[in-house]
Amino acid sequence: MTIDLTRRTLLQLAGATSLAAAAAAAARAEGTPQGGGPTYASRTPMRVGMVTLRVKNLDVVADYYRDVLGLTVMERSATSAKLGTGGIALLVLEARPEAATEPRNAAGLYHTAFLMPTRKDLARWLVHAASHRVQLSGFADHLVSESVYLDDPEGNGIEVYADRDPSQWQWSEGSVKMATDELNIPDLLSLTNPRVSDYPKAPDGLRIGHMHLRVGDLAQAESFYHGTVGLDPTRRRNGASFLSSGRYHHHLGMNVWQSQGAGRRDDSTTGLAWFSLVTEKQELLAAQEERLRKGGAQVTALANGVEAVDPWGTRVRLIKV
Repeated sequence: MTIDLTRRTLLQLAGATSLAAAAAAAARAEGTPQGGGPTYASRTPMRVGMVTLRVKNLDVVADYYRDVLGLTVMERSATSAKLGTGGIALLVLEARPEAATEPRNAAGLYHTAFLMPTRKDLARWLVHAASHRVQLSGFADHLVSESVYLDDPEGNGIEVYADRDPSQWQWSEGSVKMATDELNIPDLLSLTNPRVSDYPKAPDGLRIGHMHLRVGDLAQAESFYHGTVGLDPTRRRNGASFLSSGRYHHHLGMNVWQSQGAGRRDDSTTGLAWFSLVTEKQELLAAQEERLRKGGAQVTALANGVEAVDPWGTRVRLIKV
């Protein structure tokens, strides 16, 4: 398949007139004021496992993740779909045809970030997205990573990104340096043939690198996800907080840009149902469960871990694999 992939084409897909405008759109996606090897994220003591979304139109949304991201449909029924790659489930969609759409000023999902195994994979995917005229919402260089932003058909945010090697990340007093700069699209596309789509499916090593949540209060969110769940802070700025395990730049982002003061979520609406943080260490899981119960969190036992509920009703499953 031959593609007329030019910088202008990508800018049109992102609804931008220049790279600066596209970076500004990504800045809005990341809340930045205007004016590593990918396997690293999965070698940490804790990492993101999978995410479950409640959706109104199951077929439309499932087809989007299959066709746009290249995920494999592993299971599908009238009420749910499970998608993943390389035999690993990453995304579950639950049909809620009568659900109201969760408002953007409510707590909940900001975006799910799909981490490509390599920078070349990101380039290949970008050509694929352009060839299918996928609407983008921005792209940017975050210093630790390079990212493209888009939304699924029901407005659930998506980031597709590739990490720079961790040796290039800059740390100072426990805080990692991140920014929202212009993405060097020509340099990225130099890794592949921009005129031929070469992305038949998601690579087997694709994973969810991080989750980004809307919360009602940063201090309260940090108390839960740092003090109780056990993720470590890596950066805080401009209404957002970033946490990780094992000095990854972030496995979890949280912000109050649209949701400051938000109350408990309505479980009858669309959006994020739950996400999982997985570990191979039984002692880590046991410590998490003890802190959750001592802290008075709502905890439900699972076969391989526990499910807890954050202060806004978002469910997080702490799982041993």
